[in-house]
Amino acid sequence: MQNRHQKRPSMIVSFSGIDGAGKSTQIRSLRLGLEDAGLHVKLVTFWEDVARLKSIREGAGHSIFKGDRGVGSPSAPIHRRDKNVRSSSMTLIRLVLYVVDAISTRFAIERARRANADVVIFDRFIYDELANLSLGNPVLRLYAQLVLKLVPKPDISYLLDADPVQARARKPEYPLDFVLINRQSYLDLSKIVDRMIVVPALPIDEVKCIVLRRALDGFMVEGVGVCGEVASRIYLGQDG
Repeated sequence: MQNRHQKRPSMIVSFSGIDGAGKSTQIRSLRLGLEDAGLHVKLVTFWEDVARLKSIREGAGHSIFKGDRGVGSPSAPIHRRDKNVRSSSMTLIRLVLYVVDAISTRFAIERARRANADVVIFDRFIYDELANLSLGNPVLRLYAQLVLKLVPKPDISYLLDADPVQARARKPEYPLDFVLINRQSYLDLSKIVDRMIVVPALPIDEVKCIVLRRALDGFMVEGVGVCGEVASRIYLGQDG
């Protein structure tokens, strides 16, 4: 399988969604499914491998806004103060930072296309930064559209939707009111990102099936089990 595809550019797949939407679970499942199909997979973590000025951004959230560090869990919730700080001054800073990250994303995509892999999965993407903006604002929506022009589109872009209450219960880091706003921003973003696949909040196994079927379809590879009527309908783009 790998020899058959080694001369074609790597397929680029991205995962986006609110914290607690299940991205890590679905990325792990997709990677295993693709490898079981004989494909070589590489993972790129946006925050670690693409985003710039990370130490300054993390330091600001902790020292200036007094937010907690680390990752929240049901047994150990935390209170982060970074992307949920919505002041005008922070929005202006984000507008600059996101252009820098968009340029970095462009180079990351170019490297990924040349990678010795059939599929390169991006754990988060520039989309996840743009979703931190109030995209109901026409000016910020126009800004997002301009930034998107700087970045080559992944071959497949998944947006994992989730119930905000359940997502926050799985990953308690931000206030619920912010999670609700953030989810709406993702949905607004999906309207300006061409062909983004919005996967609704379904049982984990159905989501796994939708994600894997779409990815394997790009290689015309069989091997996915029966998904069920709902999952099949969404995969085929027939769900309203």
